[in-house]
Amino acid sequence: MTAPADLAGFDVVPLGASDLQELQPILDEESRAWAEELDWDYRGSVEVLRPFVQSGSVTGYVLRADGHTVGFAYAVPEPPKCLIGDLYVLRAYRSESAETLLLEAVLRDVFCRPWLRRVECQLMLLERPLERRLPFQQYARRYPRSLMAIDPAQALDLPVHSEAARYRLEHWSSAYQFEAASVIATAYRNHVDAEVNDQYRTRSGALRFLTNLLVYSGCGIFCDSASYLAFDSSDRLVGLCLVSLVRPDVGHITQVSVIPEVQGRGLGYELIRRSLVAVKQLGCRKVTLTVTNANSRARELYTRMGFTVQRRFAAYVWER
Repeated sequence: MTAPADLAGFDVVPLGASDLQELQPILDEESRAWAEELDWDYRGSVEVLRPFVQSGSVTGYVLRADGHTVGFAYAVPEPPKCLIGDLYVLRAYRSESAETLLLEAVLRDVFCRPWLRRVECQLMLLERPLERRLPFQQYARRYPRSLMAIDPAQALDLPVHSEAARYRLEHWSSAYQFEAASVIATAYRNHVDAEVNDQYRTRSGALRFLTNLLVYSGCGIFCDSASYLAFDSSDRLVGLCLVSLVRPDVGHITQVSVIPEVQGRGLGYELIRRSLVAVKQLGCRKVTLTVTNANSRARELYTRMGFTVQRRFAAYVWER
């Protein structure tokens, strides 16, 4: 296939053939972009990348032009699937075509490995995420999503839900990690978000998801003092709201789950309200969360509570 005219002079080279120092200017610009556009301190995520690259445990490519490295993308295999962890091209060289060149290289590499059947990614800074043509279109699905934000001071005016007394809310405790994984897997059964992230489909997958939230900084630093568990009158865990800090003064709700049999009774609202109040008490000026647009029930709840859309992006899944 002939490369588009705007890609003349670009080369794609395996990440393993590059020195990590070559990526530093790209990582620095990307961190600034996350801070300026998303109010997110991305430096922790950059640090997570370093050992993966140094150990050669990721598959990835760099984009070169004018004798310089100007972009990169990498994916982490978790057979039978693979996660595209990042893709970024310097602003001076960025175009939809340049990004697609990297994305296609990673996907081609993944699909050469028969034990990898599925690829997932959510790339917040990608150009035209909802309109762009995806490589390997025959395997691709696109899920429009939104990053929503609120000033947590607004939570101080939100009333306690009339049904809140039915439940006992406690701060997060790792003693309930296995039960929390069960709540997540149960809440997402036959749900669109289980199509986006297959970890939601099983308790073991949800447990891996939880471990990543608690241990790694890709979604911020976990904040147990603003994260809540909800128990019913029989002391059964029935819901949770988990929060991380993506900057010292910005919180991010990483997970809200309520088991189906108690959904629609105000528990999700009350969990979020409590977390917003707690985050405000920590001195935060903003709280964000992400939602799949097809999840209209959640979107409507967040909007009623005062969240507004800050950015639109997409989750992509390729499955063969």
